[in-house]
Amino acid sequence: MKDKDADIEQMLLNNKSLDDLIKQRVENEYLLAIQKVNEIKKKKRITDISQVPKDMIFTTRSVFRIFNRKSGTATKINGIQAEALLGLQNNIREKISNGQMNAFATSDAYVKFDHADIYE
Repeated sequence: MKDKDADIEQMLLNNKSLDDLIKQRVENEYLLAIQKVNEIKKKKRITDISQVPKDMIFTTRSVFRIFNRKSGTATKINGIQAEALLGLQNNIREKISNGQMNAFATSDAYVKFDHADIYE
């Protein structure tokens, strides 16, 4: 009820119609939303797996290094790909999620946690 009274008061003071006031309010809310989206967020890089939030370890924001034993090459993969390499090794997955381990091995590769990027 207070909003309606304020709208009527604004309409009388500014010689604007209620539609103009509603349009102005929506536009102001839109500009505030755009400003909030465009704020630059600070990126924090965490290299210690025990400090990474549990729900972010196996996401695209985390990076693991993988060393292929057969070909002798090293590359980087994201957390989702690293989790897929674990397969049915649930005990290792749980230890990595809890930050107790930062590396594991498969039959063909050695995989180690590198870093995670968190935006604040």
